[in-house]
Formats: sequence, C-alpha cells, structure tokens
Amino acid sequence: MPTLGKVVSHSAGGRRIMMEKNPRILIVDDDPNFTQALKTTLIDKAYSVVTASDRRQAEEMIRSQEPDMIILGTIMPRGDAFLFHKWMKQTLGFSSLPIMVINAPPEKQVIKGWRMDEGMQCDAEDFLARPVEPVALIPRIQKLLDRATKRIRVLIVDDHAVVRDGIRAVLTLQRDIQIVGEAVNGKEAVEKTIELLPDVVVMDIVMPVMSGLDAVKEICMQCPQAKVLMLTQYDDQENVLASKQVGAVGFIPKAAASSRLLTGIRSVARGDQSWIESLSN
Repeated sequence: MPTLGKVVSHSAGGRRIMMEKNPRILIVDDDPNFTQALKTTLIDKAYSVVTASDRRQAEEMIRSQEPDMIILGTIMPRGDAFLFHKWMKQTLGFSSLPIMVINAPPEKQVIKGWRMDEGMQCDAEDFLARPVEPVALIPRIQKLLDRATKRIRVLIVDDHAVVRDGIRAVLTLQRDIQIVGEAVNGKEAVEKTIELLPDVVVMDIVMPVMSGLDAVKEICMQCPQAKVLMLTQYDDQENVLASKQVGAVGFIPKAAASSRLLTGIRSVARGDQSWIESLSN
C-alpha cells in the first residue's frame, strides 16, 4: 500500500482538519497501451493516477493536478520529454518532484527514445528502459515517494526581506528541504508555526511586534515538535544563553557560510546537535 499523505482543509469555524490522500502520479507517455497498463496497475495498488500524452498537456496537468511524482516516458516530437523534464527542474514549484524516466525499448530509441546527451543531462531519480512489467515498478515508485515525503519542513523568520530572500535561495536548491512559509516578526512566526507545522524554524532575534526570543518561548509551549534554530548577527554570549533558556536548540551567526546553515537545519531536524555552536558554552 502507498504511504498516505496529509491534506489540510478548513471547516467553517477555521479549525484545521487533517485528511488522508493517496499519492497522485502523473504518467506522461504517448503509448496508450503502456499508459493504460501502468495506470490500471497503479490504481489497483491504491494510487491516484492522471495522464498526459504530450508536453503541453503534461505542463497543464502538473499545474492543475499537483501530482506527488512523475513517470516520464516517451512523447513526440522526439526531445519533448527532455524539454518537459528541463522545464520542471527550472520551475520552483515543481523542481523537487521525483521523476522516474522510462525510455523506449532499445530497438526504438533511435526513433523516439531519449537521446544520449539528454540522458546524460537528465536529473531524474530513476531511469530505466522498456520492456518492463508495470507491477515491477511499484516498489521503485514507493521508494521514490517515501524519499520525497521525508523533506524537512522549514519556516523562515526575519524582518528583513533581503535576509529571507538569501535564505530562501539557498534552501530551495536542496531536495531534502521544503520551505513551508515565511514570517516577518515573532507574532507571525508563532501563528504560522501553529498553522504550517514546520520541522525547523529559522528565527532571527531582534524583530518588531514580538522578538524572536519571545516567539521561541511561545512556539516551545504550543508546538514543541518544532525545533527552533536561531540565525542572527547578534552572536554574543548573552543572546546565546537567552536563546537556550527560552528553548532554542541551535544558534548560528548570520555571517556563517550557507553550508553551515544547511548542516544546522539537517542536524536539528534529526536531533543531532553535536556540530552546532553549543548553546551551553
């Protein structure tokens, strides 16, 4: 059985309701026999399936249907499958979706398969060629979905747009990190943490309306599962100690390299703080 994802809906009173949904898979291929056989197999295994037979339709379906994964076969004219893949990887909202490429059988690859240079540039998570039995794909599909659903959910909190933009630029390039929202002050950080349920909150200290320290205290009381990583230019001992006292689990100066921020987020998410600038020092 596929791993069920969570969908958030809202009742009339604004209460958040978590509902289950089956992973949705978009099949992009112009071979109706292959598409139908694969679709039937996936539906039998409780997946939701949508299909497209050309590049234009595939772009429309990915926007309207919001699939969790793409199975990208062969479409004509030759080269359109690669162009669709390239468009996906360059489009922020879709760049992290897992892709399984299923090429034409060897005897047909010269006519309608992926070109060698396209295959070398392909950034798909799985690449194979026909013939392949649809049922044999199920474990590989589920593995890709499991990997995709384990992304670290991050909320960015800073009152300066240029800082948020810089952090976002770094995080959006990471396949294992998902930015779920941004906040410009501590009050909004608390509200969005309750609403969006991030795994890690990257928090500035000095902000208007409510400081980062006060926000951490509220977050730790209302959403203890969210781990707060302080990211600030105020890296003196007083702020380090204050951050620890209100419940922050890590502290990184803004001047630190982006690689250190990424390591910090990943370490905090998995509960490993051995490398982080210790709050107890």
